[in-house]
Formats: sequence, structure tokens, C-alpha cells
Amino acid sequence: MAIEKKTQGFGSDLAKAARFVRADIAADRIAKALGYDDCGCAGRAEALNNPDLLVNKIFYKNQEDENNEEQGS
Repeated sequence: MAIEKKTQGFGSDLAKAARFVRADIAADRIAKALGYDDCGCAGRAEALNNPDLLVNKIFYKNQEDENNEEQGS
């Protein structure tokens, strides 16, 4: 059984959805066919996990508070 990581923000949720519909595999195959080493999915997910983005401030605010409480304990 696979252990899921906690979502860090919008980028993590978007990457999880892409894996669910297998879009990550398609993107990787297209990138390889075009001669690229990587499709760039990880970089985009990391950029979208930026806590300064509005979507992360609105929807993932409570998660940041939980992470801060865990670190402080």
C-alpha cells in the first residue's frame, strides 16, 4: 500500500490529479518524443506550492497553521 505525502499546496494537488488520470505519463512521453529530458512537471508543482500564491493563501492556510503547530511541539 502506498503512503501518500501530505499536500503542500496547489501544486501538490495538481500533481496528484495528474497522476490519477495518468497525464504525467503522457506528458513525459511527449517530452521524450520532442527530445526533452524532463517534462517539467516537478518544477511546475514546486512553483505552484509557493505559499505566497493567492490560491495557497486561501485554500491551504489551515494546513500551514497545522504544520507550524507540529514543528513547535
